[in-house]
Amino acid sequence: MLKIAYHSLYVYPLPEKHRFPMEKYELLPKQLLHEGTCVAENFFESKMPSEEDILAVHTKEYFESLVNLTIDSRAARKIGFPLSEALIDRELRIAQGTIEGSEHALKYGVAFNIAGGTHHAYTNRGEGFCMLNDQAIASKYLQNNGLANKILIVDLDVHQGNGTAEIFLNDDSVFTFSMHGAGNYPFNKEKSDLDIAIPDGSGDEVYLQKLKETLPKLVEEQKPGFIFYLAGVDILETDKLGRLNCTIEGCKERDRFVLQLCKDLHIPVQVSMGGGYSPEIKTIIEAHANTFRMAQKIFF
Repeated sequence: MLKIAYHSLYVYPLPEKHRFPMEKYELLPKQLLHEGTCVAENFFESKMPSEEDILAVHTKEYFESLVNLTIDSRAARKIGFPLSEALIDRELRIAQGTIEGSEHALKYGVAFNIAGGTHHAYTNRGEGFCMLNDQAIASKYLQNNGLANKILIVDLDVHQGNGTAEIFLNDDSVFTFSMHGAGNYPFNKEKSDLDIAIPDGSGDEVYLQKLKETLPKLVEEQKPGFIFYLAGVDILETDKLGRLNCTIEGCKERDRFVLQLCKDLHIPVQVSMGGGYSPEIKTIIEAHANTFRMAQKIFF
């Protein structure tokens, strides 16, 4: 059964300028239920993570400044959200949702977090609306509990996974692969184990060709026992921040290729949703929903 981490605090009171596209976290599960892709049993509410699991990735000083809301104003501005207890609760549950999702993926082959993909969170700071790096935390959880050895993070959000790259810079047990927009945020990029920068305006053909010639070889070389997939839909031509000009069908084919590869090679995969900033919310929901539809089709 497809298991999907979800919590009602994914949307909480925010100033108007921040509310969109946060709405997608409430609308996406409703759409999946409405169309019959998912049933209520597919969803689970995550618990709170242990401090030990967070501190396997983030520094104690940074973590305590978040939970105590004592982070300095300059660091808070880099994060981008007005900080609150509800926001920190949300971020903690997102991290735990990815941890629990990774356990479900070991059992069922694939699992999702309706949010997550907080790849701009560094060991000691947050930025770009990311505070705790969910897939990094879950990676170390699996390793520290003897559930996986070599891990591959496949980050296909349009923005480079700079925080993830920094976290695992000197850790050969986690291979970081980021395929992102060359001219996009962050403008001062970190060094992933493999970075592929796609030129603005490339479109489906260039994007998919590069992915399909790269990922199978990478998996063969690294032989991961677990894959984390960040499935941002900000690669779309409609996306306000994307610039890559991929179509809905191209984005869907990307998901099919990644998930089918994991299924064929019997590698468990946890999927976090990442970004999506098209002007119309229905476009964002459709693109994200395709990832869930594809997982149901391929794995179940």
